[in-house]
Amino acid sequence: MPEEIKPGRSSDQLSAWAPIRQPVFRMLWGTWLAANICMWMSDVAAAWMMTSMTTTPLWVALVQTSATLPVFLLGLPSGALADILDRRRYFILTQFWIATVATLLCLTVISGVMTPPLLLALTFANGVGLAMRWPVFAAIVPELVPRAQLPAALALNGIAMNASRIVGPLVAGALIASAGTEYVFVLNAVLSVISGFVIMRWRRVHVPSPLGRERLLSAMRVGLQFVRQSSRLRAVLLRVSLFFLHSTALLALLPLVARNLHTGDAGTFTLLLAAMGVGAIGAALYLPRLRQLMPRDTLVLRSTILQSVSTAVMALAPNAWVAVPAMLLNGMAWICCANSLSVSAQLSLPDWVRARGMSMYQMAIMGASALGAALWGQIATLTSVSTGLLVAAASGTVCMLLAQRQVVDLSIEEDLTPSREFKAPVADAPPGAGHVVVTIDYLIDPLRSHDFHAVMQESRRSRLRQGALEWALLRDIGTPGRYVEQIIDESWTEHLRRFDRVTASDVALRERKLAFHIGDVPPQVQRCVVEGALRLQVFSA
Repeated sequence: MPEEIKPGRSSDQLSAWAPIRQPVFRMLWGTWLAANICMWMSDVAAAWMMTSMTTTPLWVALVQTSATLPVFLLGLPSGALADILDRRRYFILTQFWIATVATLLCLTVISGVMTPPLLLALTFANGVGLAMRWPVFAAIVPELVPRAQLPAALALNGIAMNASRIVGPLVAGALIASAGTEYVFVLNAVLSVISGFVIMRWRRVHVPSPLGRERLLSAMRVGLQFVRQSSRLRAVLLRVSLFFLHSTALLALLPLVARNLHTGDAGTFTLLLAAMGVGAIGAALYLPRLRQLMPRDTLVLRSTILQSVSTAVMALAPNAWVAVPAMLLNGMAWICCANSLSVSAQLSLPDWVRARGMSMYQMAIMGASALGAALWGQIATLTSVSTGLLVAAASGTVCMLLAQRQVVDLSIEEDLTPSREFKAPVADAPPGAGHVVVTIDYLIDPLRSHDFHAVMQESRRSRLRQGALEWALLRDIGTPGRYVEQIIDESWTEHLRRFDRVTASDVALRERKLAFHIGDVPPQVQRCVVEGALRLQVFSA
């Protein structure tokens, strides 16, 4: 692990480039840059090839849908696998999947048998690899840099994405113009294979859980449950979905926008993508300053408005002289909004569920992008490209304004530092099967019951985020002020896992609950294991 930054250390360590000084981060970031260059080369070549086979806007837009839909469909299982498997091996496997698909795409194009449906199918297969690769990379970034450098590291990931947005299309455009589309796919395959071998140099030590590996379905359930019980993460997912649902309209229809500009061609398409990338990189370097000037909510809203304005300009732009500045602004807005929401998501996730949480964050992005590409493509087909972009621009701002009014992120960050304060129970004969029912007795002042209920609702969210199946608060009818907290776990092993997921915030919550207890002895805990349909086996606390 990198050394933590202590108060008084040089401000250089908090600069936009500070994470690059971490050798492992530098190596994997370089690989991520190369991987994204490959992605953009492939996407540009596929989009342009589709325009050469058909001019129907829906078919062109479906290239974007086929690339992003797999992330929506497979994001959760891929995130669960990244959390329960060796992340290094899993990262290597996903990269070589992408390399294999790139090779097949290359051979198909060279053989001259490519058709629109086949192009969409291979683009979808490539998207499967991207869906499996993204969660594991998102999960390992916090391992590579100190927490204070995490926003800068995520901004650098945005720079990698947007530098690739420049380099990838430029290389692809140059090859398409000089040699042919098939050479883009050849280079993509070669770079993808090289990236896989570079990742193999990473020497991460995987420490297996003493409780064994989580089952995939259980891990997926816990991941979904964590997101459902995290109000802050839900707020992030809502806003990122709305942003990408509308911002994808411009990317999905950009090949047609480029063709419709005066003297528009493949070079114009490449120029517009590169302008967007330049704008994003410039804004990413200035993001530390922007984060000091305004809260994240404000930055997200203003970025959305700027993105909508630039999209409207693109809808009406007559030539590249107007379109290029608009794409620069669009790139700035994109990175500011995406980075702000990504930082919020990362800071609301503990490490044990990070890949699952970030996979659902990516699912929200890609699901919204896939839906948006199909939606705006259909609207453009029924009306015109300009009309589709104008509707997307207006709707994007209105929807984000409504979301900001309904869901406010107060930027209250829980302390998610792992804690060993709660000692795991030891059973003389650990049960091999059956749900575990935990009960905790509280005796409180009945006059404080309202405040107690509010704290216990926080306890409910905490228990369910840790993976409990069910939670209930029972009130004793015969004894005023006596309450029983009941938690049900899937199994004894899953019950023990909850003790590995305790954070400093959970410890503080326990102290708040104990402050209500007025009994002569601490709250009594009992653990029971369901045996069959009727019997309970009881373990003492």
